[in-house]
Amino acid sequence: MSKWAAVGPAILLTATSIGAGDILTGSLAGAEAGIAVVWAVPAGVLLKWTLTEGIARWQMATGTTLLEGWVTRLGGWILWLFLGYLLLFSLVTGGMLSSACGVAATAVLPLGEGQQSRFVWGAVHALSALALVWFGGYALLKRVLAICVGAMFATVVLTAFLLAPDWSAVAGGLVPSIPASGAGWVVGLIGAIGGTMALISYGYWIREEKREGQEGLRACRFDLLLSYLVIALFGIAVVIIGSRVQVRGQGTQLALLLADQLAVSLGPSGKWIFLIGFWAAVFSAMLGVWQSLPYLFADVLCLSRGQQLGADAERSRPYRGYLLCLATVPLVLLRWPVKELQLAFGITGAMLLPILALTLLIMNNRRAWVGSGFRATIPLNATLAAALAFFAYVGLREIGQLMRH
Repeated sequence: MSKWAAVGPAILLTATSIGAGDILTGSLAGAEAGIAVVWAVPAGVLLKWTLTEGIARWQMATGTTLLEGWVTRLGGWILWLFLGYLLLFSLVTGGMLSSACGVAATAVLPLGEGQQSRFVWGAVHALSALALVWFGGYALLKRVLAICVGAMFATVVLTAFLLAPDWSAVAGGLVPSIPASGAGWVVGLIGAIGGTMALISYGYWIREEKREGQEGLRACRFDLLLSYLVIALFGIAVVIIGSRVQVRGQGTQLALLLADQLAVSLGPSGKWIFLIGFWAAVFSAMLGVWQSLPYLFADVLCLSRGQQLGADAERSRPYRGYLLCLATVPLVLLRWPVKELQLAFGITGAMLLPILALTLLIMNNRRAWVGSGFRATIPLNATLAAALAFFAYVGLREIGQLMRH
């Protein structure tokens, strides 16, 4: 019973890890490469599970967050590298989530012309998320996100089920294979599923639950099992939806094209079911990001001063100042072209996950640092090594594509 009573970190991880990008990548992969690439979803989930388990392992062994471990064991230089990434990630992700929420809300209740409606609804969602995090804190957010995640999961999975796919083909798609012209979609699915910064943020959510030691690690594994099971089923459902409807488009407008196609296949109810799920996915992702990124900034600021993040971090000036900026500054991207910013973000983002995998391989295998009871096992190390190789490949591939364009 105690395990089920404290699944807040699982809810936050799920909400923050799934957003518009997962829906768009998964549906396009299904539309372009078919159901044969569905196996890439559980493969991506396995890689992200291993990375997040490694972060929890370090924290349960040492009582310090990953950022604290980086500074004390690897040197302060990595802190400033991470701060640069965090600022860029916050700007672009804040703008993209506001835009996606604006698109989703406009599809349900337009407020005038499309661009104007997207801007207004994007700002409304950003400020609403600010108020929920500012006044509600972690406890309220767990309850709100539980509703959003439930709506997101139920509506998207129901949509996939109503499309009546060939379940034998879905089962066959779980066997790893790379169809013709499908290699890029396999890479995209594995890399996209499960988020990026949510992995690091998970350490702050388990600190809120006051977990420690082996018992804490077991609770974290239960969290991760729940969270990544939902993420995997959600991702598979989105690939199924994409494989059953014909969509062409790019950016957040693809979700609206997808909803219109579902109306043709399932009737008006299919469109509204999917749009509710899409809205719940992007708004829950916004709430999770608004709650988690200020934690990271506040921790970076404390570590730069040689201090530790306090238990009341959510009420601290650095946390609330960053939260306020996160909800307002990125709104400029609703009108401003972001091609150059996306280029810098793509290059920076391509660096984060291999750095994470490499540092976990180093830190969780030093007995003097984590003790013999918390050292990573051979299967975990093998998966981390595979993750390091994969994300290094994805990073180089994305950098090459961005440079060519």
